[in-house]
Amino acid sequence: MNEMVQFLARHGYWVLMGAVLGRQACLPIPANLMLVAAGALARSGRLSLLSAVALAVITFLLADLAWYETGRRLGERTLHFLCGLSRDPESCVHRATGAFARRGVRTLLVSKFVVGLDAVAAPLAGASGTRLMQFLVFDALGAVFWCITYAGLGYIFSDQLETAAAHIARMGAFVALAAAAGCGYYIVHRLVRWQRFVRQFKLARISPEQLRDKLNAAEDILIVDLQGRSHDSTEPMAIPGAVRINPRRLEQYKDIEIPHTQEVVLYCACPGEFTSARVALALRQKGVEHVRPLAGGLQAWRDRGFPVTSEFRVPALPATSR
Repeated sequence: MNEMVQFLARHGYWVLMGAVLGRQACLPIPANLMLVAAGALARSGRLSLLSAVALAVITFLLADLAWYETGRRLGERTLHFLCGLSRDPESCVHRATGAFARRGVRTLLVSKFVVGLDAVAAPLAGASGTRLMQFLVFDALGAVFWCITYAGLGYIFSDQLETAAAHIARMGAFVALAAAAGCGYYIVHRLVRWQRFVRQFKLARISPEQLRDKLNAAEDILIVDLQGRSHDSTEPMAIPGAVRINPRRLEQYKDIEIPHTQEVVLYCACPGEFTSARVALALRQKGVEHVRPLAGGLQAWRDRGFPVTSEFRVPALPATSR
């Protein structure tokens, strides 16, 4: 903490602004400790407490406004991106949307104190259609509350920071190294598991010819269309018998049961299989083992002249999910 105070004293408000921006960019930057340090410096007269809090609040608003606009334009795609490295991305999105649905824009008043919720509150406000002025008012109040809390702690307990810093310094390097190693292991472990799953998933591809033969033989196959929104009904865009779901709203389908023994074939409109792999992983977590991607997607199916249709099934959802 002592080094942080000295660093902030040398470089002033720019460091504080950068720390807040980094925090809102989901980087592991301790902006709260920077506010504590700013409060301590304000007590000694080396910084202005009012200026530090005002600058931090303005920076919060600028960063959150960008996330609000991203959420308004991209909807839940932003949440899936932010929750992508969590243990259960779909559950992360579901919990976040549920929390915002219960409290609405008032969530912004306390979101900055809640790890995880602070990253998704602003884009959730945009995705939910919250009015811009309402968002700015509640986000500003939440930012003021957060900044005053930490800056006030530094201002009030500035005399104790030196003593605490001396004890923390003895074990700070070890703790920092252990934390960095733990974070690094978690991220690498997640990436390796994802890459291994994608590699195995690609090896399990089913060709358009194989799928056609299975359909002609009347085998029990569930074909899942991952194109999401419906296209113009005059344009044939689905394999006959397919069930269309929106891959960006997977949490809404959590109550739909698929027999564990049933073979599931996934496809989307493009040859890439990232979306199919993500949905396949969610199905695997539900216990569905026989999940395969259609090699080349719908385009490969159409290129071979196989039948397509504008008619497809859409699974019924619980009333609370619509």
